[in-house]
Amino acid sequence: MSGAASTAEATPAPAPAPPIPFHRVVLYALASWTIGLTQGLGTNLVAANIQAVQATFGATANEAAWLTAAYASTSITASLLLYKFRTQFGLRLFAQLGLILFAVVSVAHFAANDLRAAVMVRAVAGFAAAPLGTLAFLYMLEVLPPQHKLTIGVALGLMGAQAAVPLARLVSPHLLELGLWHGLNLLELGLSLVCLAIVFLLPLTPPPRAKIFDRVDAISLPLVIVGLGLLSVVLSLGRLYWWLEAPWLGLYLAGSIACLGLLVAIELNRAQPLINLHWLSSADMILFGGSSFFARFILSEQTTGAIGFFQNLGLLNEHMAGLFWVILAATIGAFLLVAFVNRPENVAAIHATALLLIAVGAWLESHGTSLTRPQDVYLSQALVAFGGAAFLPAALTWSFGHTLRAGPQYVTSFFAVFLASQNLGGLLGSAALGSLVTVREKFHSSQIVENLTLSDPIVAQRIGQYGATYARVLGDATRRNAEGATLLGQVATREAYVLAYNDLFLVVSVVAAFCLVGLLVHEFLKALRRRAAARAQAA
Repeated sequence: MSGAASTAEATPAPAPAPPIPFHRVVLYALASWTIGLTQGLGTNLVAANIQAVQATFGATANEAAWLTAAYASTSITASLLLYKFRTQFGLRLFAQLGLILFAVVSVAHFAANDLRAAVMVRAVAGFAAAPLGTLAFLYMLEVLPPQHKLTIGVALGLMGAQAAVPLARLVSPHLLELGLWHGLNLLELGLSLVCLAIVFLLPLTPPPRAKIFDRVDAISLPLVIVGLGLLSVVLSLGRLYWWLEAPWLGLYLAGSIACLGLLVAIELNRAQPLINLHWLSSADMILFGGSSFFARFILSEQTTGAIGFFQNLGLLNEHMAGLFWVILAATIGAFLLVAFVNRPENVAAIHATALLLIAVGAWLESHGTSLTRPQDVYLSQALVAFGGAAFLPAALTWSFGHTLRAGPQYVTSFFAVFLASQNLGGLLGSAALGSLVTVREKFHSSQIVENLTLSDPIVAQRIGQYGATYARVLGDATRRNAEGATLLGQVATREAYVLAYNDLFLVVSVVAAFCLVGLLVHEFLKALRRRAAARAQAA
């Protein structure tokens, strides 16, 4: 015993890891944000400039929306496939092949001169851009000590992609001056080449490899790709073609349900499933998936809600530049602040604060009028942007730590539920909120039009005033009154849309408030259980 003790005492303690040079930390952080921005801009540039796409290809709004649907349908499943590829064949090969393909696809955009070719290229681009999200995380985690990887690393690793949402609309007017559709492609090409240079110049520590592909994946992976891809198309385009009007939407949805149902039947009976459905059905993972989904749903309020509100009033991206700067500042500020308080014991407080800010901000916006301008919603949009950005890092930190404690075999399933909640949450949020605006606009229009009768002297006077604007070109009083009635109808439609967007903001506020109440009740019950357990142990 004494000999063993003396031997143990003689064994030197392991030397602490040498500190990482500050310039290396800065380089890898900038690399992470650049790659994250590239991913976010690739997703949002086209969506933010649908009118320019229409002008380039001579397409309708519904036809141009196929570009974003194609991108979403491939990117939603590619990340899961590429995670398995990275684990089996190595990180460096994964990063280099992915970014080379992304650069090639960015060049191919310039050869796409018709809408059908552009849709095909965007579908390939969605697949090629899938590695960027993973690389943004890995570059941020590379230079952080282990105790900060799941706290500071997660928050700062998410910042680049989320900051790209308002940034895409800030840079769009300048890019469109370079050549409409091809101006957008030029930035995407330049960023893809920068990311490719980063991968070659700044190496990452390769994680251990493991053989995780098997024969059944040849069946499961196509089912995931087809099922989620069809569902993405339905969610992207359903509110534009309208859910019950286009028969092909029903066929796509039926095909998605069939593929995903068959996938569930296969995965439940596999020894090493692609997606561990038993583990995902646990209360903790359902809570994480729901919270991640909610975060994306709330962030849809900015693009579908606030931006759609001002676009309906005739404002373009350049007219809303101040608003986008406010959203960008609030988003970055939230990520930086959360990075320093993002610990498991603070998750409930962070989520409660975020929900309160979102509820208050959305409620403030629910009082808009046709005279509301971007500067009038700086405060409310800052609150919503800050709350939305603060919500996700805390949920991701807690859930990923929970996954690692459960075992590395669950990491693939974790990424599956995280990516699905993010992508599908954004698509479903836009679909639900956009459909709500359409339905409520019809309701408010019917209410307004019922009161617009020529027997009302105020209505007759307004029609006469609108018709008087055509007095120099129309000598016939009847035709002037007809034009005046048309203008009055346009004003009624505009006001109906304003009321519909107010309903949207109110719904978001109520949903956030209900979630806040649910969170507080959950934490209260959890505190009671802890107190009861402590009393039982003491007794």
